[in-house]
Amino acid sequence: MEKSRPLWDNPLQFVFACISYAVGLGNVWRFPYLCQMYGGGGFLIPYLIMLVVEGMPLLYLELAVGQRMRQGSIGAWKIISPYLCGVGVASVVVSFFLSMYYNVINAWAFWYLFHSFQDPLPWATCPLNSNRTGYEEECEKTSSTQYFWYRETLNISPSLEDSGSVQWEQALCLMLAWLVVYLCILRGTESTGKVVYVTASLPYCVLIIYLIRGLTLHGAVNGLVYMFTPKLEQLSNPKTWISAATQIFFSLGLGFGSLIAFASYNEPSNNCERHAIIVSLINSTTSIFASIVTFSIYGFKATFNYESCINKVILLLMNAFDLEEGSLTADNLNEMKEYLMATYPQEYAQLSPQLKNCSLEAELDTAVQGTGLAFIVYSEAIKNMEVPQLYSVLYFVMLLMLGIGSMLGNTAAILTPLTDSKVIAARFPKEVISGVVCFINLVIGLTFTMEAGNYWFDIFNDYAATLSLLLIVLVETIAVCYIYGLRRFEKDLHTMIGRKPNWYWKIMWAFASPLLIISLFIFYITDYILTGTLQYQAWDATQGQLVTKDYPGYALAVIGLLVAASTMCIPLGALLTFIRKRLKRERVSTVA
Repeated sequence: MEKSRPLWDNPLQFVFACISYAVGLGNVWRFPYLCQMYGGGGFLIPYLIMLVVEGMPLLYLELAVGQRMRQGSIGAWKIISPYLCGVGVASVVVSFFLSMYYNVINAWAFWYLFHSFQDPLPWATCPLNSNRTGYEEECEKTSSTQYFWYRETLNISPSLEDSGSVQWEQALCLMLAWLVVYLCILRGTESTGKVVYVTASLPYCVLIIYLIRGLTLHGAVNGLVYMFTPKLEQLSNPKTWISAATQIFFSLGLGFGSLIAFASYNEPSNNCERHAIIVSLINSTTSIFASIVTFSIYGFKATFNYESCINKVILLLMNAFDLEEGSLTADNLNEMKEYLMATYPQEYAQLSPQLKNCSLEAELDTAVQGTGLAFIVYSEAIKNMEVPQLYSVLYFVMLLMLGIGSMLGNTAAILTPLTDSKVIAARFPKEVISGVVCFINLVIGLTFTMEAGNYWFDIFNDYAATLSLLLIVLVETIAVCYIYGLRRFEKDLHTMIGRKPNWYWKIMWAFASPLLIISLFIFYITDYILTGTLQYQAWDATQGQLVTKDYPGYALAVIGLLVAASTMCIPLGALLTFIRKRLKRERVSTVA
Protein backbone atom coordinates (compact mmCIF):
# COMPACT_ATOMS: atom_id res chain seq x y z
CA MET A 1 0.00 0.00 0.00
CA GLU A 2 2.77 2.42 0.98
CA LYS A 3 4.78 1.81 -2.19
CA SER A 4 1.85 2.44 -4.51
CA ARG A 5 0.67 5.55 -2.65
CA PRO A 6 0.99 8.68 -4.83
CA LEU A 7 3.43 11.34 -3.62
CA TRP A 8 3.92 15.08 -4.08
CA ASP A 9 6.58 15.84 -6.72
CA ASN A 10 8.61 17.75 -4.10
CA PRO A 11 8.23 19.25 -0.58
CA LEU A 12 7.55 22.70 -2.06
CA GLN A 13 4.44 21.37 -3.80
CA PHE A 14 3.14 20.12 -0.44
CA VAL A 15 3.78 23.51 1.20
CA PHE A 16 1.98 25.27 -1.66
CA ALA A 17 -0.98 22.89 -1.26
CA CYS A 18 -1.17 23.65 2.48
CA ILE A 19 -0.89 27.42 1.89
CA SER A 20 -3.49 27.29 -0.89
CA TYR A 21 -5.84 25.45 1.47
CA ALA A 22 -5.18 27.44 4.67
CA VAL A 23 -5.01 30.91 3.10
CA GLY A 24 -8.62 31.40 2.12
CA LEU A 25 -11.49 33.85 2.13
CA GLY A 26 -11.39 34.10 5.94
CA ASN A 27 -8.03 35.89 5.70
CA VAL A 28 -9.59 38.55 3.47
CA TRP A 29 -13.07 38.98 4.94
CA ARG A 30 -12.92 37.74 8.56
CA PHE A 31 -9.58 38.89 10.01
CA PRO A 32 -9.99 42.61 9.03
CA TYR A 33 -13.45 42.57 10.64
CA LEU A 34 -12.02 41.16 13.89
CA CYS A 35 -9.32 43.86 13.90
CA GLN A 36 -12.04 46.46 13.46
CA MET A 37 -14.21 45.00 16.24
CA TYR A 38 -11.56 44.13 18.83
CA GLY A 39 -9.01 46.87 19.18
CA GLY A 40 -7.35 47.52 15.82
CA GLY A 41 -3.60 46.86 16.11
CA GLY A 42 -4.16 45.70 19.70
CA PHE A 43 -5.93 42.58 18.36
CA LEU A 44 -2.57 41.35 17.03
CA ILE A 45 -1.42 40.67 20.63
CA PRO A 46 -3.97 37.90 21.43
CA TYR A 47 -3.86 36.74 17.81
CA LEU A 48 -0.10 36.06 17.87
CA ILE A 49 -0.31 34.47 21.34
CA MET A 50 -3.00 32.08 20.08
CA LEU A 51 -0.87 31.30 17.04
CA VAL A 52 1.94 30.09 19.34
CA VAL A 53 -0.29 28.30 21.89
CA GLU A 54 -2.81 26.75 19.52
CA GLY A 55 -2.12 27.25 15.79
CA MET A 56 1.41 25.92 15.30
CA PRO A 57 1.18 22.92 17.69
CA LEU A 58 -2.13 21.60 16.32
CA LEU A 59 -1.05 22.09 12.71
CA TYR A 60 2.20 20.20 13.41
CA LEU A 61 0.24 17.41 15.13
CA GLU A 62 -2.12 16.89 12.16
CA LEU A 63 0.69 16.98 9.59
CA ALA A 64 2.74 14.50 11.64
CA VAL A 65 -0.21 12.10 12.04
CA GLY A 66 -0.94 12.15 8.29
CA GLN A 67 2.70 11.68 7.32
CA ARG A 68 3.29 8.87 9.83
CA MET A 69 0.11 6.87 9.20
CA ARG A 70 0.12 7.40 5.39
CA GLN A 71 -3.68 7.38 5.36
CA GLY A 72 -6.60 9.81 5.09
CA SER A 73 -8.42 10.90 8.27
CA ILE A 74 -10.46 7.70 8.73
CA GLY A 75 -7.53 5.32 8.23
CA ALA A 76 -5.07 7.44 10.25
CA TRP A 77 -7.19 7.56 13.41
CA LYS A 78 -8.15 3.90 13.03
CA ILE A 79 -4.43 2.99 13.15
CA ILE A 80 -3.99 5.06 16.34
CA SER A 81 -6.96 3.24 17.89
CA PRO A 82 -9.81 1.26 16.29
CA TYR A 83 -12.16 3.06 18.68
CA LEU A 84 -11.25 6.39 17.01
CA CYS A 85 -12.57 5.51 13.54
CA GLY A 86 -15.49 7.89 14.21
CA VAL A 87 -13.09 10.85 14.45
CA GLY A 88 -12.09 10.41 10.81
CA VAL A 89 -15.73 9.90 9.76
CA ALA A 90 -16.68 13.11 11.63
CA SER A 91 -13.95 15.02 9.72
CA VAL A 92 -15.26 13.69 6.39
CA VAL A 93 -18.86 14.65 7.29
CA VAL A 94 -17.82 18.21 8.26
CA SER A 95 -15.76 18.55 5.05
CA PHE A 96 -18.76 17.30 3.07
CA PHE A 97 -21.01 19.93 4.69
CA LEU A 98 -18.40 22.60 3.97
CA SER A 99 -18.03 21.57 0.32
CA MET A 100 -21.81 21.75 -0.14
CA TYR A 101 -21.98 25.48 0.52
CA TYR A 102 -18.43 26.78 0.14
CA ASN A 103 -18.36 26.41 -3.64
CA VAL A 104 -21.40 28.70 -3.83
CA ILE A 105 -18.99 31.54 -2.97
CA ASN A 106 -16.97 30.61 -6.06
CA ALA A 107 -20.21 30.66 -8.07
CA TRP A 108 -20.90 34.21 -6.85
CA ALA A 109 -17.32 35.19 -7.71
CA PHE A 110 -17.80 33.85 -11.25
CA TRP A 111 -21.07 35.83 -11.53
CA TYR A 112 -19.36 39.08 -10.50
CA LEU A 113 -16.33 38.32 -12.70
CA PHE A 114 -18.52 37.91 -15.80
CA HIS A 115 -20.23 41.24 -15.02
CA SER A 116 -16.87 42.99 -14.45
CA PHE A 117 -16.29 43.42 -18.19
CA GLN A 118 -19.26 45.81 -18.59
CA ASP A 119 -18.86 49.57 -18.85
CA PRO A 120 -20.16 50.99 -16.60
CA LEU A 121 -20.11 48.25 -13.97
CA PRO A 122 -23.69 47.01 -13.38
CA TRP A 123 -23.49 47.81 -9.66
CA ALA A 124 -22.19 51.37 -10.26
CA THR A 125 -25.68 52.91 -10.60
CA CYS A 126 -29.28 51.98 -9.85
CA PRO A 127 -31.26 50.54 -12.78
CA LEU A 128 -34.25 52.43 -14.21
CA ASN A 129 -37.76 51.32 -13.27
CA SER A 130 -40.12 49.64 -15.75
CA ASN A 131 -41.60 53.02 -16.81
CA ARG A 132 -38.07 54.44 -17.29
CA THR A 133 -39.17 57.52 -15.33
CA GLY A 134 -36.83 57.02 -12.40
CA TYR A 135 -34.74 54.47 -10.53
CA GLU A 136 -35.96 51.19 -9.04
CA GLU A 137 -37.65 51.98 -5.71
CA GLU A 138 -35.77 49.25 -3.80
CA CYS A 139 -32.41 50.51 -5.10
CA GLU A 140 -33.21 54.12 -4.13
CA LYS A 141 -33.85 53.01 -0.54
CA THR A 142 -30.48 51.27 -0.27
CA SER A 143 -27.39 51.55 -2.53
CA SER A 144 -26.58 50.34 -6.04
CA THR A 145 -24.04 47.79 -4.73
CA GLN A 146 -26.47 46.36 -2.16
CA TYR A 147 -29.23 46.24 -4.76
CA PHE A 148 -27.00 44.34 -7.20
CA TRP A 149 -26.06 41.86 -4.46
CA TYR A 150 -29.47 41.23 -2.90
CA ARG A 151 -31.71 41.62 -5.96
CA GLU A 152 -29.66 41.01 -9.13
CA THR A 153 -27.34 38.31 -7.72
CA LEU A 154 -29.36 36.51 -5.01
CA ASN A 155 -32.88 37.71 -5.92
CA ILE A 156 -33.36 37.13 -2.21
CA SER A 157 -36.74 36.31 -0.67
CA PRO A 158 -38.07 38.30 2.32
CA SER A 159 -37.71 35.31 4.70
CA LEU A 160 -36.48 31.74 5.04
CA GLU A 161 -40.07 30.45 4.74
CA ASP A 162 -40.37 31.87 1.20
CA SER A 163 -38.10 29.37 -0.56
CA GLY A 164 -38.79 30.60 -4.09
CA SER A 165 -37.36 28.91 -7.15
CA VAL A 166 -33.83 28.07 -8.29
CA GLN A 167 -32.05 31.07 -9.87
CA TRP A 168 -30.74 29.48 -13.05
CA GLU A 169 -27.99 32.05 -13.63
CA GLN A 170 -26.56 31.21 -10.18
CA ALA A 171 -27.13 27.49 -10.78
CA LEU A 172 -25.08 27.66 -14.02
CA CYS A 173 -22.30 29.52 -12.18
CA LEU A 174 -22.35 26.80 -9.50
CA MET A 175 -22.08 24.10 -12.19
CA LEU A 176 -19.08 25.95 -13.64
CA ALA A 177 -17.48 26.21 -10.18
CA TRP A 178 -17.86 22.45 -9.62
CA LEU A 179 -16.55 21.68 -13.12
CA VAL A 180 -13.40 23.71 -12.36
CA VAL A 181 -12.93 21.91 -9.02
CA TYR A 182 -13.45 18.52 -10.70
CA LEU A 183 -10.80 19.26 -13.35
CA CYS A 184 -8.38 20.32 -10.59
CA ILE A 185 -8.84 17.11 -8.53
CA LEU A 186 -9.31 14.72 -11.46
CA ARG A 187 -6.08 12.77 -10.98
CA GLY A 188 -5.46 13.37 -7.28
CA THR A 189 -2.06 14.80 -6.32
CA GLU A 190 -0.93 14.57 -9.96
CA SER A 191 -3.38 17.32 -11.03
CA THR A 192 -3.84 19.11 -7.67
CA GLY A 193 -0.06 19.48 -7.30
CA LYS A 194 0.13 21.58 -10.48
CA VAL A 195 -2.94 23.71 -9.70
CA VAL A 196 -1.78 24.76 -6.21
CA TYR A 197 1.16 26.71 -7.65
CA VAL A 198 -1.40 29.05 -9.26
CA THR A 199 -4.04 29.09 -6.48
CA ALA A 200 -1.39 29.75 -3.81
CA SER A 201 0.68 32.41 -5.59
CA LEU A 202 -1.79 34.39 -7.75
CA PRO A 203 -3.73 35.90 -4.78
CA TYR A 204 -0.46 37.42 -3.49
CA CYS A 205 0.19 39.05 -6.87
CA VAL A 206 -3.31 40.59 -6.81
CA LEU A 207 -2.94 41.68 -3.17
CA ILE A 208 0.36 43.43 -4.00
CA ILE A 209 -1.30 45.24 -6.95
CA TYR A 210 -4.19 46.22 -4.67
CA LEU A 211 -1.77 47.35 -1.94
CA ILE A 212 0.05 49.69 -4.36
CA ARG A 213 -3.28 51.02 -5.68
CA GLY A 214 -4.88 51.13 -2.23
CA LEU A 215 -2.08 53.20 -0.67
CA THR A 216 -2.42 55.80 -3.45
CA LEU A 217 -6.19 56.21 -2.96
CA HIS A 218 -7.53 59.38 -1.37
CA GLY A 219 -8.35 58.63 2.28
CA ALA A 220 -6.36 55.38 2.48
CA VAL A 221 -4.32 56.81 5.37
CA ASN A 222 -7.53 57.25 7.41
CA GLY A 223 -8.22 53.52 7.13
CA LEU A 224 -4.65 52.50 8.04
CA VAL A 225 -4.52 54.86 11.04
CA TYR A 226 -7.82 53.37 12.19
CA MET A 227 -6.45 49.82 11.84
CA PHE A 228 -3.08 50.34 13.52
CA THR A 229 -4.31 52.53 16.40
CA PRO A 230 -4.42 50.00 19.26
CA LYS A 231 -7.43 50.07 21.60
CA LEU A 232 -5.75 48.22 24.44
CA GLU A 233 -8.88 48.31 26.62
CA GLN A 234 -10.24 45.54 24.36
CA LEU A 235 -7.60 43.17 25.79
CA SER A 236 -9.72 42.91 28.95
CA ASN A 237 -12.68 41.71 26.86
CA PRO A 238 -12.86 37.86 26.87
CA LYS A 239 -14.48 37.89 23.42
CA THR A 240 -11.27 39.41 22.00
CA TRP A 241 -9.28 36.34 23.07
CA ILE A 242 -12.04 33.93 22.05
CA SER A 243 -12.20 35.55 18.59
CA ALA A 244 -8.39 35.40 18.20
CA ALA A 245 -8.33 31.70 19.13
CA THR A 246 -11.28 30.91 16.85
CA GLN A 247 -9.74 32.78 13.90
CA ILE A 248 -6.43 30.89 14.23
CA PHE A 249 -8.27 27.59 14.60
CA PHE A 250 -10.51 27.93 11.56
CA SER A 251 -8.15 29.82 9.24
CA LEU A 252 -5.58 26.99 9.43
CA GLY A 253 -8.32 24.46 8.58
CA LEU A 254 -7.76 22.22 11.61
CA GLY A 255 -10.00 19.20 12.13
CA PHE A 256 -11.34 18.91 8.57
CA GLY A 257 -8.95 16.09 7.68
CA SER A 258 -7.52 18.05 4.72
CA LEU A 259 -4.10 18.58 6.34
CA ILE A 260 -3.90 14.88 7.29
CA ALA A 261 -4.83 13.95 3.70
CA PHE A 262 -2.19 16.28 2.19
CA ALA A 263 0.52 15.09 4.61
CA SER A 264 -0.25 11.44 3.83
CA TYR A 265 1.21 11.99 0.33
CA ASN A 266 4.57 13.13 1.75
CA GLU A 267 7.80 11.19 1.82
CA PRO A 268 8.09 9.60 5.32
CA SER A 269 11.29 11.60 5.96
CA ASN A 270 9.70 14.99 5.14
CA ASN A 271 10.39 17.68 7.78
CA CYS A 272 6.77 18.31 8.80
CA GLU A 273 7.85 20.40 11.83
CA ARG A 274 9.48 23.03 9.62
CA HIS A 275 6.52 22.99 7.22
CA ALA A 276 4.01 23.45 10.07
CA ILE A 277 5.88 26.58 11.23
CA ILE A 278 6.19 27.95 7.65
CA VAL A 279 2.51 27.40 6.77
CA SER A 280 1.16 28.86 10.05
CA LEU A 281 3.43 31.94 9.82
CA ILE A 282 2.56 32.56 6.14
CA ASN A 283 -1.15 32.18 6.94
CA SER A 284 -1.02 34.74 9.77
CA THR A 285 1.20 37.14 7.81
CA THR A 286 -1.27 36.97 4.92
CA SER A 287 -4.13 37.90 7.28
CA ILE A 288 -2.23 41.00 8.43
CA PHE A 289 -1.16 41.86 4.86
CA ALA A 290 -4.75 41.45 3.57
CA SER A 291 -5.94 43.70 6.41
CA ILE A 292 -3.59 46.50 5.31
CA VAL A 293 -5.02 46.22 1.79
CA THR A 294 -8.61 46.04 3.09
CA PHE A 295 -8.25 49.01 5.45
CA SER A 296 -6.60 51.19 2.80
CA ILE A 297 -9.64 50.52 0.57
CA TYR A 298 -11.96 50.83 3.55
CA GLY A 299 -10.40 54.24 4.33
CA PHE A 300 -10.94 55.32 0.72
CA LYS A 301 -14.60 54.21 0.82
CA ALA A 302 -15.24 55.84 4.22
CA THR A 303 -13.58 59.11 3.13
CA PHE A 304 -15.51 59.08 -0.17
CA ASN A 305 -18.83 58.55 1.68
CA TYR A 306 -17.94 61.18 4.30
CA GLU A 307 -17.01 63.80 1.69
CA SER A 308 -20.12 62.98 -0.38
CA CYS A 309 -22.22 63.48 2.74
CA ILE A 310 -20.51 66.83 3.47
CA ASN A 311 -21.04 68.01 -0.13
CA LYS A 312 -24.75 67.12 0.00
CA VAL A 313 -25.16 69.08 3.25
CA ILE A 314 -23.30 72.07 1.79
CA LEU A 315 -25.44 72.01 -1.38
CA LEU A 316 -28.63 71.74 0.68
CA LEU A 317 -27.68 74.70 2.93
CA MET A 318 -26.54 76.86 0.02
CA ASN A 319 -29.80 76.31 -1.88
CA ALA A 320 -32.00 76.74 1.19
CA PHE A 321 -30.38 79.96 2.43
CA ASP A 322 -29.25 81.30 -0.96
CA LEU A 323 -25.59 81.53 0.11
CA GLU A 324 -22.80 82.69 -2.15
CA GLU A 325 -20.80 79.97 -3.91
CA GLY A 326 -17.60 79.23 -2.02
CA SER A 327 -18.84 80.80 1.21
CA LEU A 328 -19.58 77.38 2.69
CA THR A 329 -16.79 74.76 2.82
CA ALA A 330 -16.05 71.56 4.69
CA ASP A 331 -13.68 73.51 6.98
CA ASN A 332 -16.24 76.10 8.12
CA LEU A 333 -19.35 73.91 7.91
CA ASN A 334 -19.90 73.53 11.68
CA GLU A 335 -19.46 77.29 12.32
CA MET A 336 -21.83 78.16 9.48
CA LYS A 337 -24.44 75.66 10.74
CA GLU A 338 -24.34 77.29 14.18
CA TYR A 339 -24.61 80.75 12.59
CA LEU A 340 -27.58 79.75 10.39
CA MET A 341 -29.30 78.04 13.31
CA ALA A 342 -28.99 81.22 15.40
CA THR A 343 -29.94 83.61 12.58
CA TYR A 344 -32.75 81.60 10.91
CA PRO A 345 -34.05 79.29 13.68
CA GLN A 346 -37.41 78.45 12.06
CA GLU A 347 -36.04 77.79 8.56
CA TYR A 348 -33.15 75.75 9.98
CA ALA A 349 -35.53 73.67 12.15
CA GLN A 350 -37.59 72.77 9.07
CA LEU A 351 -34.45 71.79 7.17
CA SER A 352 -32.70 69.88 9.98
CA PRO A 353 -34.37 66.44 9.34
CA GLN A 354 -32.70 66.45 5.90
CA LEU A 355 -29.27 67.39 7.28
CA LYS A 356 -27.22 64.25 7.89
CA ASN A 357 -24.66 64.19 10.68
CA CYS A 358 -21.54 63.40 8.64
CA SER A 359 -18.79 61.60 10.57
CA LEU A 360 -15.65 59.94 9.24
CA GLU A 361 -15.26 58.00 12.49
CA ALA A 362 -18.81 56.61 12.16
CA GLU A 363 -18.07 55.51 8.57
CA LEU A 364 -14.90 53.72 9.72
CA ASP A 365 -16.72 52.14 12.66
CA THR A 366 -19.22 50.38 10.36
CA ALA A 367 -18.06 46.79 10.83
CA VAL A 368 -18.76 44.39 7.95
CA GLN A 369 -17.61 40.80 7.49
CA GLY A 370 -18.25 37.81 5.24
CA THR A 371 -20.11 38.21 1.99
CA GLY A 372 -21.05 41.79 2.95
CA LEU A 373 -17.37 42.79 2.89
CA ALA A 374 -16.42 40.65 -0.12
CA PHE A 375 -19.29 41.49 -2.46
CA ILE A 376 -20.71 44.83 -1.22
CA VAL A 377 -17.99 46.93 0.43
CA TYR A 378 -15.24 45.97 -2.04
CA SER A 379 -17.48 46.38 -5.09
CA GLU A 380 -18.58 49.81 -3.80
CA ALA A 381 -14.95 50.88 -3.46
CA ILE A 382 -14.05 49.43 -6.88
CA LYS A 383 -16.81 51.35 -8.71
CA ASN A 384 -15.27 54.66 -7.53
CA MET A 385 -11.74 53.78 -8.74
CA GLU A 386 -10.22 54.74 -12.07
CA VAL A 387 -10.50 51.88 -14.60
CA PRO A 388 -12.91 49.99 -12.26
CA GLN A 389 -13.27 47.06 -14.70
CA LEU A 390 -9.57 46.18 -14.33
CA TYR A 391 -9.64 46.20 -10.52
CA SER A 392 -12.94 44.33 -10.48
CA VAL A 393 -11.55 41.53 -12.67
CA LEU A 394 -8.39 41.31 -10.54
CA TYR A 395 -10.34 41.21 -7.30
CA PHE A 396 -12.81 38.50 -8.32
CA VAL A 397 -10.05 36.39 -9.91
CA MET A 398 -8.28 36.59 -6.53
CA LEU A 399 -11.47 35.50 -4.72
CA LEU A 400 -11.77 32.57 -7.13
CA MET A 401 -8.17 31.48 -6.53
CA LEU A 402 -8.64 31.65 -2.75
CA GLY A 403 -11.96 29.79 -2.97
CA ILE A 404 -10.75 27.08 -5.35
CA GLY A 405 -7.57 26.58 -3.29
CA SER A 406 -9.69 25.94 -0.18
CA MET A 407 -12.00 23.64 -2.16
CA LEU A 408 -9.03 21.48 -3.18
CA GLY A 409 -8.35 20.85 0.51
CA ASN A 410 -12.02 20.24 1.33
CA THR A 411 -12.44 17.69 -1.45
CA ALA A 412 -9.11 16.00 -0.58
CA ALA A 413 -10.45 15.44 2.96
CA ILE A 414 -13.43 13.55 1.45
CA LEU A 415 -11.67 11.75 -1.42
CA THR A 416 -8.52 10.50 0.34
CA PRO A 417 -10.38 8.20 2.79
CA LEU A 418 -12.54 6.95 -0.13
CA THR A 419 -9.55 6.17 -2.38
CA ASP A 420 -7.76 4.60 0.61
CA SER A 421 -10.66 2.14 0.94
CA LYS A 422 -9.69 -1.09 -0.86
CA VAL A 423 -13.35 -1.90 -1.53
CA ILE A 424 -14.08 1.41 -3.30
CA ALA A 425 -10.67 1.89 -4.98
CA ALA A 426 -10.74 -1.65 -6.44
CA ARG A 427 -14.10 -1.08 -8.14
CA PHE A 428 -13.92 2.54 -9.30
CA PRO A 429 -11.12 4.70 -10.75
CA LYS A 430 -10.20 8.03 -9.10
CA GLU A 431 -11.93 10.01 -11.85
CA VAL A 432 -15.28 8.32 -11.18
CA ILE A 433 -15.02 8.70 -7.37
CA SER A 434 -14.13 12.40 -7.77
CA GLY A 435 -16.96 12.90 -10.26
CA VAL A 436 -19.57 11.29 -8.00
CA VAL A 437 -18.51 13.42 -4.99
CA CYS A 438 -18.63 16.62 -7.07
CA PHE A 439 -22.00 15.72 -8.60
CA ILE A 440 -23.62 14.95 -5.22
CA ASN A 441 -22.32 18.25 -3.81
CA LEU A 442 -23.57 20.13 -6.88
CA VAL A 443 -27.10 18.68 -6.64
CA ILE A 444 -27.38 19.50 -2.91
CA GLY A 445 -25.70 22.88 -3.51
CA LEU A 446 -28.55 23.95 -5.82
CA THR A 447 -30.50 24.61 -2.60
CA PHE A 448 -28.24 27.63 -2.05
CA THR A 449 -29.17 29.08 -5.46
CA MET A 450 -32.86 29.39 -4.52
CA GLU A 451 -34.35 32.73 -3.47
CA ALA A 452 -33.98 31.72 0.19
CA GLY A 453 -30.63 30.06 -0.56
CA ASN A 454 -28.55 32.76 1.15
CA TYR A 455 -30.36 32.12 4.45
CA TRP A 456 -29.51 28.40 4.20
CA PHE A 457 -25.95 29.39 3.32
CA ASP A 458 -25.73 31.36 6.59
CA ILE A 459 -27.10 28.38 8.55
CA PHE A 460 -24.44 26.05 7.15
CA ASN A 461 -21.72 28.68 7.53
CA ASP A 462 -22.61 29.38 11.18
CA TYR A 463 -23.47 25.91 12.50
CA ALA A 464 -22.15 23.10 10.26
CA ALA A 465 -18.59 23.12 11.57
CA THR A 466 -17.95 25.23 14.70
CA LEU A 467 -18.72 22.88 17.61
CA SER A 468 -17.93 19.77 15.57
CA LEU A 469 -14.40 20.88 14.72
CA LEU A 470 -13.61 21.86 18.31
CA LEU A 471 -14.70 18.39 19.49
CA ILE A 472 -12.78 16.64 16.66
CA VAL A 473 -9.49 18.44 17.37
CA LEU A 474 -9.88 17.98 21.14
CA VAL A 475 -10.30 14.21 20.67
CA GLU A 476 -7.37 14.18 18.19
CA THR A 477 -5.04 15.86 20.72
CA ILE A 478 -6.11 13.63 23.62
CA ALA A 479 -5.82 10.55 21.38
CA VAL A 480 -2.24 11.30 20.33
CA CYS A 481 -1.03 12.31 23.81
CA TYR A 482 -2.90 9.87 26.05
CA ILE A 483 -4.13 6.93 23.92
CA TYR A 484 -1.40 6.50 21.32
CA GLY A 485 1.08 7.88 23.85
CA LEU A 486 3.28 10.98 23.70
CA ARG A 487 6.50 8.95 24.06
CA ARG A 488 5.49 6.67 21.20
CA PHE A 489 4.61 9.73 19.11
CA GLU A 490 8.03 11.23 19.98
CA LYS A 491 9.75 8.10 18.66
CA ASP A 492 7.70 8.30 15.42
CA LEU A 493 8.79 11.92 14.92
CA HIS A 494 12.41 10.99 15.63
CA THR A 495 12.15 8.28 12.96
CA MET A 496 10.64 10.72 10.44
CA ILE A 497 12.59 13.97 10.92
CA GLY A 498 15.64 12.77 12.83
CA ARG A 499 14.92 14.47 16.17
CA LYS A 500 12.39 14.37 18.96
CA PRO A 501 10.02 17.32 19.58
CA ASN A 502 11.27 19.82 22.17
CA TRP A 503 9.52 20.76 25.42
CA TYR A 504 7.44 23.52 23.74
CA TRP A 505 5.60 21.11 21.44
CA LYS A 506 5.03 18.56 24.22
CA ILE A 507 3.60 21.10 26.70
CA MET A 508 1.31 22.58 24.04
CA TRP A 509 0.03 19.16 22.90
CA ALA A 510 -0.41 17.64 26.35
CA PHE A 511 -1.81 20.61 28.31
CA ALA A 512 -2.13 24.10 26.77
CA SER A 513 -3.94 23.31 23.50
CA PRO A 514 -6.51 20.85 24.98
CA LEU A 515 -7.34 23.31 27.80
CA LEU A 516 -7.77 26.12 25.27
CA ILE A 517 -10.08 23.99 23.07
CA ILE A 518 -12.16 22.99 26.13
CA SER A 519 -12.48 26.71 27.03
CA LEU A 520 -13.63 27.53 23.48
CA PHE A 521 -16.08 24.63 23.54
CA ILE A 522 -17.61 25.79 26.85
CA PHE A 523 -17.80 29.38 25.57
CA TYR A 524 -19.68 28.39 22.41
CA ILE A 525 -22.15 26.13 24.23
CA THR A 526 -22.78 28.85 26.87
CA ASP A 527 -23.18 31.45 24.12
CA TYR A 528 -25.75 29.30 22.30
CA ILE A 529 -27.70 28.73 25.54
CA LEU A 530 -27.65 32.44 26.54
CA THR A 531 -28.61 33.56 23.02
CA GLY A 532 -32.03 31.96 23.44
CA THR A 533 -34.01 31.84 20.19
CA LEU A 534 -31.62 31.73 17.25
CA GLN A 535 -32.13 34.57 14.77
CA TYR A 536 -31.03 35.54 11.26
CA GLN A 537 -30.76 38.66 9.12
CA ALA A 538 -33.44 38.86 6.39
CA TRP A 539 -33.56 41.38 3.54
CA ASP A 540 -36.57 43.71 3.62
CA ALA A 541 -37.02 45.13 0.10
CA THR A 542 -39.60 47.69 1.28
CA GLN A 543 -37.07 49.26 3.68
CA GLY A 544 -33.95 48.49 1.67
CA GLN A 545 -32.18 47.04 4.70
CA LEU A 546 -31.62 43.88 6.77
CA VAL A 547 -34.07 43.04 9.54
CA THR A 548 -33.76 40.46 12.33
CA LYS A 549 -36.12 37.47 12.33
CA ASP A 550 -36.43 34.26 14.39
CA TYR A 551 -35.53 30.97 12.75
CA PRO A 552 -38.59 28.77 12.08
CA GLY A 553 -38.85 25.39 13.82
CA TYR A 554 -37.69 23.32 10.84
CA ALA A 555 -34.57 25.50 10.45
CA LEU A 556 -33.71 24.88 14.14
CA ALA A 557 -34.16 21.14 13.47
CA VAL A 558 -31.71 21.35 10.53
CA ILE A 559 -29.20 23.22 12.74
CA GLY A 560 -29.49 20.46 15.36
CA LEU A 561 -29.00 17.76 12.71
CA LEU A 562 -25.94 19.55 11.26
CA VAL A 563 -24.26 19.60 14.68
CA ALA A 564 -25.34 16.06 15.63
CA ALA A 565 -24.50 14.44 12.25
CA SER A 566 -20.77 15.02 12.73
CA THR A 567 -20.33 15.05 16.53
CA MET A 568 -22.28 11.80 17.03
CA CYS A 569 -19.90 9.98 14.65
CA ILE A 570 -17.22 9.94 17.37
CA PRO A 571 -19.16 8.08 20.13
CA LEU A 572 -21.05 5.93 17.58
CA GLY A 573 -17.76 4.86 15.97
CA ALA A 574 -16.37 3.83 19.35
CA LEU A 575 -19.61 2.01 20.28
CA LEU A 576 -19.77 0.06 16.99
CA THR A 577 -16.10 -0.96 17.34
CA PHE A 578 -16.77 -2.13 20.92
CA ILE A 579 -19.82 -4.17 19.82
CA ARG A 580 -17.94 -5.68 16.86
CA LYS A 581 -15.00 -6.72 19.09
CA ARG A 582 -17.38 -8.14 21.70
CA LEU A 583 -19.23 -10.22 19.10
CA LYS A 584 -15.92 -11.40 17.66
CA ARG A 585 -14.72 -12.54 21.12
CA GLU A 586 -17.99 -14.37 21.72
CA ARG A 587 -17.70 -16.20 18.39
CA VAL A 588 -14.12 -17.19 19.19
CA SER A 589 -15.10 -18.47 22.67
CA THR A 590 -18.07 -20.39 21.18
CA VAL A 591 -15.79 -22.11 18.61
CA ALA A 592 -13.26 -22.91 21.34
